[in-house]
Amino acid sequence: MASSASLQRQPLDDRLSRRNFDRLAKYIYDYSGIKMPITKLTMLEGRLRRRLRATGATTFDGYCDFLFSGNGLEGESVYLIDAVTTNKTDFFREPKHFEYLAEAALPELLQSGSNQIRVWSSACSTGAEPYTIAMVLAECLAQRPDTSYKVIATDLSTEVLETARRAIYTKEMVRPVPTQMRRKYVMEAINPRRDEVRIAPLLRQRVGFGRLNLMDEAYPLKEAQHVIFCRNVLIYFDKPTQQHVLSRLCDRLVPGGYLFIGHSETASGLNLPIRQVANTVFKRV
Repeated sequence: MASSASLQRQPLDDRLSRRNFDRLAKYIYDYSGIKMPITKLTMLEGRLRRRLRATGATTFDGYCDFLFSGNGLEGESVYLIDAVTTNKTDFFREPKHFEYLAEAALPELLQSGSNQIRVWSSACSTGAEPYTIAMVLAECLAQRPDTSYKVIATDLSTEVLETARRAIYTKEMVRPVPTQMRRKYVMEAINPRRDEVRIAPLLRQRVGFGRLNLMDEAYPLKEAQHVIFCRNVLIYFDKPTQQHVLSRLCDRLVPGGYLFIGHSETASGLNLPIRQVANTVFKRV
């Protein structure tokens, strides 16, 4: 519960000191692998103001003193990371990936004898990516009653995971979903004036959500995955962190499984057991 200090306003001229910025940047990097250069000082200030109000701090110095105190990090770290992470996402974002999944990767996996397709969306944000994957799999496997699929969706941010589990989006957000799929897998609100839709239960029951930090030493998935999506996350990491994350992702791929990264990302120069099979698509060797 916030103290009475939370009722006080933060001074308008309060700024985050370079010392505290450096402390926060180091902690964010160590915890999440996200680089925070000094050019993002103003952005960090803006995103932390809500946390100041929530904790009762009236200055950035006061917030940092609380955060780095004996008890501060234990309870506040999750909310701090929620505040600083970027969660840009769309349905069918980078659509060539989903075309490749449907037309090349999935047929090859089925031909190899896989009858339970497992896909991991490792930075799922508010859920658009895993639900898009589920739509593609549902369409491709509709005529194969002997084959099932499961999508695991994880993210560092607890806030976006709550949104993903609800599976409620604006009509504008689902506009990229092809019309035929939208009719089957997206439910309109009963009240036509409500600008909301919800993903159909058929897909929601196939997607499981959980919190996972890609900086962890091991990823606690029970089974190796046939396909892993890790898109538009590596751009926030330096090369050593990219090596750390992608190595562990590859460890969770079945032989012959597929790894998708973002179109603005690269795996070149990294020592990984994969070969490129399409633009930003790799296969476990």
